[in-house]
Formats: sequence, structure tokens, C-alpha cells
Amino acid sequence: MKKIVLTGGGTAGHVTPNIALISQLEAENWQIEYIGSDRGIERQLIQALDLPFHGIASGKLRRYFDWQNFIDPFKVLWGTLQAFFLLRQIKPRLVFSKGGFVTVPVILACWLNRIPVIIHESDITPGLANKIALPFASQICVTFPETQQHLPAAIVTGLPIRPEILQGDRQQGRKICEFTQDLPVLLAIGGSSGSARINQAVRDRLPELTNQFQIVHSCGKGNLDPGLANMPNYRQFEYLGTELADILAMADLVISRAGANSIFELLALRKPHLLIPLPRASSRGDQILNAKSFQKQGYSAVLFEQDLNQTSLQMAIEQLWQQRQEYIDRMSNSTVTNSIDAIVKIIDQLASE
Repeated sequence: MKKIVLTGGGTAGHVTPNIALISQLEAENWQIEYIGSDRGIERQLIQALDLPFHGIASGKLRRYFDWQNFIDPFKVLWGTLQAFFLLRQIKPRLVFSKGGFVTVPVILACWLNRIPVIIHESDITPGLANKIALPFASQICVTFPETQQHLPAAIVTGLPIRPEILQGDRQQGRKICEFTQDLPVLLAIGGSSGSARINQAVRDRLPELTNQFQIVHSCGKGNLDPGLANMPNYRQFEYLGTELADILAMADLVISRAGANSIFELLALRKPHLLIPLPRASSRGDQILNAKSFQKQGYSAVLFEQDLNQTSLQMAIEQLWQQRQEYIDRMSNSTVTNSIDAIVKIIDQLASE
């Protein structure tokens, strides 16, 4: 049986596209193993699928001063050594990397072992880990056509979307949240770790919003508000895992960060949505570029975090609700397709070479 190693981690956004590929790879007789960080979210997500998971050391590559910067290069070296021997043991035909800091030692170990690597970049501009990995890549896949300005040799494949996210049950979503059909549903989700700014803006406006909507709020680990546990028309979760597909199916509007996975899932589901991208102060600005691209194409309403307050949020939601059918129509006319087949074809071609 053909063997492939998937790698990527640090956030769910670096893991879920890998998960989306698994069914198709297994259908084509690939034996899959995963290399991730010792303590990253990828361990939990991959082990839930009963796939072999191998944890290695991983150092974060920071663009700012931190004393940890003097320690983390040694973690990268140790992780590279661990990955080197793991790959010699697994003997994969190739490695598919979805980005995140843990991929750097894995890709360096691939180069040392002469194992081909395919890199996939979700955002318009390459992340730091992928920038480091580019010289060692046999093939580069990207999500946005705009990325070819930075990586002319890349192939535009789009983003793999988990099939199960498209198969949610609206009625099951209502059962999970104990919602009725009397009011539309608004889902507020700030990424896998939540967003303090979005959480606060939503909660500050709850008395008004819960008169108009039933609200599902994914607020991040440790961010539940016990004082709101019994509030009518409001349901909060630390994290939406297996429930997410059903809750997305139920949602009439969505407030979201602008990570590539999130926005392409919303596009595929034709869900009218308001994007609040991470600001440059908290990121490298990739979510801002993602949001502007979707806004330009007419798929997304956008509210930048520096403009976010309870009043601007209320106004943006009301405007989105009034124009929701226009957004649905534009998303329905999109030519963007799921990229699973395209990526698996590239994997098969490289493996045959």
C-alpha cells in the first residue's frame, strides 16, 4: 500500500484541510500517518480519526522579540531530528504539508531523507513557515489566484473542504441548541480559540440581538460567561466540533473571522456572513487580505476590528440581514469548487514520478 504523511498544526486551520483529504486518499489506497506538534490541537483532531499520530518538538517562529526566540531554534533542531527518524521508519512516498510551525522540522527532515514534499498555502500571502519551506518543496498548491503574484510556480487548487461540513442537518442543529423556528439564527464564531473582541461586542448587544435572532456563540476555551447560561435565545459553546455542521446548516447569518478555511466553507454553504478579520497588530494581515478579496467578489460583508463596537456590529448585522438574498445569489454564482480531487491528483502524479 502507498504511504503518505500529512503534516500541519498549531491551529485548526492548519489541520482541517488535511482532514478533508483523508477519505479520498483512503479511497485511492493511501496509507496515512500524521506528524504534528506534541501539544498542538492536531493531536486531538487526528487521534479522533484513529489515524497514527506522531508528536514532535516544535518551536514558534516569531517576528517580534521574545526571550523564547533563543530557545525555540533548539526545539526546531530537536524536532527535525525526531522527524528524520520517524520518516525513515514510516518510509512515505511523499509528504503533504498544510503549514504551521511544526511543518518546518518535518520538511527539513524530508529534504535530508530525499522525500518529495507538497506544500499548500491557504492565504493570499505565504505564512512564515511556508516561506521557509518553499525551497524544499517539490510542488506548491495555493487557494487564491492572487497568490501566484508571490509564487508564480504555484498551482491554484482552491481549499479542501471537509465533506461532512456540507452535510449538516438544520433540524438537528435546532435540537442541539433547543431553538424554535420563531426567529432566525445568528452564529457568531471567532475561530478555534475564540475572539475576546467579538465575544465582548456580541455580548454587549445581546438584549437587542436576542429580540431579532436566536444566537449561537462559539466563544473559545475558558470564555463561557456563566451569567448568560440561562439567557433566552442565546446558547454559548467553548468550541464547536462535531456539532458545527448541523449548527451551520441551521444558521441564517454568520459572524466569523476571515481565516481561509472559514470563508471557503461559508461560500460553499452559501451562508450570508459578516467577516471581522484579525487586525495586523495580532497577525501578519492575511485575514484582512482574505476578507478584502471576498468583499470585492461580493461574497462577504466586512467590518474591520478597529471599527468594531456594539453599535457598528448591530448596524452591520441589520444591513447584512436586509441584503442576505443578494449575498446568497452572488455566492451561488461562484465558480469556486472544492479542491480535494485536484490536490489528490497532484499527489498521485508526484508519487508516480
